[in-house]
Amino acid sequence: MNVHYVLSKNFPNYPKGPEFREIFEPLGDGIFNSDSDSWSIQRRIFHSLLVKNKRFDLAVEITLRQKILNGLFPLLENVSQVDMQDVFQRFTFDNICRLVLGFDPNSLSIEFPEIAYQKAFDDIEEIIIYRHALPASIWKLQRWLQIGNEKKFKKSWKIFDDFLEQCIIRKREQVGQSCKDQMEGEGFDLLTYFLAEDNDFAKVAAESGILIKSNKFLRDMAFNLLVAGRDTIGAGLVWLFWLVGTHPFVEQKILEEIKANLGAKTSEKWRVFSIEEGRKLVYLHAVICEVLRLMEEIWGKDCLEFKPERWISEGGRIKHVPSYKFVAFNAGPRSCIGKELAFLQMKAIAASVIWNYSLQVVENHSVSPNVSVLLYTKRGLKVRVLKRFAP
Repeated sequence: MNVHYVLSKNFPNYPKGPEFREIFEPLGDGIFNSDSDSWSIQRRIFHSLLVKNKRFDLAVEITLRQKILNGLFPLLENVSQVDMQDVFQRFTFDNICRLVLGFDPNSLSIEFPEIAYQKAFDDIEEIIIYRHALPASIWKLQRWLQIGNEKKFKKSWKIFDDFLEQCIIRKREQVGQSCKDQMEGEGFDLLTYFLAEDNDFAKVAAESGILIKSNKFLRDMAFNLLVAGRDTIGAGLVWLFWLVGTHPFVEQKILEEIKANLGAKTSEKWRVFSIEEGRKLVYLHAVICEVLRLMEEIWGKDCLEFKPERWISEGGRIKHVPSYKFVAFNAGPRSCIGKELAFLQMKAIAASVIWNYSLQVVENHSVSPNVSVLLYTKRGLKVRVLKRFAP
């Protein structure tokens, strides 16, 4: 298949289409489900928010740091063995809920609480992949009869939809009372942004039938961004720590780079590295690229080798690879808007964890890809947690 032709050169000829929208029904009219003008306008909106908005950048930095210090580190300090897939799913769910909805579910804690709407979110994603695999007539019959996965899907969707509705109602009330303090730094979130500001693209969106302050738009926007912000980073971190945990020499090189480029000292316990510091970690960036390269169908004489060095040029910079050859972030007009943000967050999280802890994959723990919307593992990622610093 000519990937460049499909994803870029002749992009308008390959829309998502009605079949895709039926399968991925919970995404509504959000950016992942949209085509034509609706998609184009939403992409402009989210590009201005995720790429060019300093308040959002600051909110990401503050939220990430707080979740590492108050959630991730305390948990790792108090366990000797843990499923890091569960940990990262909780971490990224809390993180993206805070950035999009202005609400922290606090699912990442030593108690590992079971939260109904988080479980519903997982169930929705799981059932969508069944829809994708089954003939449409089968899952539509199940939906009509309300049996099997479709019965579970309806129940889960209502639970999560009710959660989003309550978040939107609560945010409308908060914005109606006072919005100025909520729009700076830690208080910034995307729901508040859409409700509180008459931004430049509101009129353009309205002319195309997109009412950005409507419950429908806010609900679809939130669901799409929650999927993007939780699962992409969460799944990426799971595979990163599996590959780093099974390749100790890579872990050692990451530690050496942190010492050399960030001036970190071995006496600095619970050091959290900022997003800006992450920009200086070229080798760690290459490690992430190599993780993403390995966790898809690949070919070549050394394709199965975990070799981050392949991504670094002779000048010590990351090699540029055309997106239609390295499609982890899609290619062409639909290439991922949040690619840079995802890299920076993953580097900040990975560097902070690796500096403070050594996560060693439990012996005989089998790790293999699961069939899912995002590429998680079948049995989680069970690791032993070794502290680098004495209590």
